[in-house]
Amino acid sequence: MSTPQLSVYFFLQAGIIILVCRLVGRLAQRFGQPQVVGEMIAGVTLGPSLFGALMPETQLALFPKPTLDMLYVGGQVGVGMYMFLVGTEFRADHFRARYRSAMAVSWAGIAVPFLLAFALAPWLQHVPGLFSDKTRFLEVALFLGAAIAITAFPMLARIIHERGLTGTPLGTLALTAGAMDDAAAWCILAIVLASFGGSWAQAWLAIGGGIAYLSFMLLAGRRLLAPLATRVPEQGPLPSSVLAWVMALFFLCAWGMDAIGIHAVFGGFILGACLPRGVLTERLRELLQPMVVVVLLPLFFTYSGLKTQLSVFMDPAMLLPAIAILLASFGGKAIACWAAARLSGEPPRDAMAIGALMNARGLMELIIINIGLQAGVIEPGLFSILVIMAILTTLMGTPLFNRIMRDRRAASPPMAGDPSLP
Repeated sequence: MSTPQLSVYFFLQAGIIILVCRLVGRLAQRFGQPQVVGEMIAGVTLGPSLFGALMPETQLALFPKPTLDMLYVGGQVGVGMYMFLVGTEFRADHFRARYRSAMAVSWAGIAVPFLLAFALAPWLQHVPGLFSDKTRFLEVALFLGAAIAITAFPMLARIIHERGLTGTPLGTLALTAGAMDDAAAWCILAIVLASFGGSWAQAWLAIGGGIAYLSFMLLAGRRLLAPLATRVPEQGPLPSSVLAWVMALFFLCAWGMDAIGIHAVFGGFILGACLPRGVLTERLRELLQPMVVVVLLPLFFTYSGLKTQLSVFMDPAMLLPAIAILLASFGGKAIACWAAARLSGEPPRDAMAIGALMNARGLMELIIINIGLQAGVIEPGLFSILVIMAILTTLMGTPLFNRIMRDRRAASPPMAGDPSLP
């Protein structure tokens, strides 16, 4: 397929994807779900499980295999830029104030899922269609543990944003614990990929490079970025020269994290978190967020949906493993994070809200299992099970979180202007 033909397909695909995601997202909102959950479901409906099952020839004609690489690149840009925008809203002061609780929630949210994964691994390793025949026990246990322990960091951020909790202590605690969980999961994934590929140097590069990048940005990056804020006027649009510098830095940071084996999203997030607060970050969000949320993120959801086969649940041999993985995912993360938050002194309803938020897997789950599938660590059967797990945990988390927040407001009426309540 020639390059001009690819561009024609891409424009058609993007238009249909945006329309379907907006329509399904609006429908999800009618049922009390955030727009982003509907977009995840829309991605699956455009794949072989629904659209492909009803109109297989049309679905294949609309999404031929040679065009999927373009969707992948567009989706990766969208995920990275969204995490950059999340970083611009990160509140370091709240992180310092709740460091103890965030550490406890994070470690519990990692330890319990990995214990469950090690318990299930001896059985799941030998179920056909889940893991590659080349994977060993430790690789199976570590990958499954990372998949269960991961938190939907971008999804969590978007739910917090849509509920008006951005920058509040509760929202910042959830984001901080989620960031720690995901950073640990990515390091473990790097170890799995290194072991599976026989290259331990890549694992050390990923972990060491990630620590070096974070240290540099925290110690020197903030000072080097500070002059950008002085070039933004209090009134008027964001200067194009400032936007050019920021976007160049974003792509370079994303490239650096991707190149060492972490993931582009962390490069963008840390850059956003280190930018000087004020008019610069406000203008960046106003300018970039609509394009990222409306246009780019749906490309990633659809790319993942095109690889999901829900027919795996019709296979009797897959049903019991699927139920076991779903139960471990639902119970291990939410209960562990809730218990850790309570033991750290968080109020009961805040602890329940943390458990509900941390249990959502969404976007980060899709990223990690896409990497596992492309590397040959997992098979399409496990990929499909984990896609459904990502959707179901997020579907469950949002109504539960909304209910907890309503109870929290009823039990403790807010003062005027309290931003911590939706």
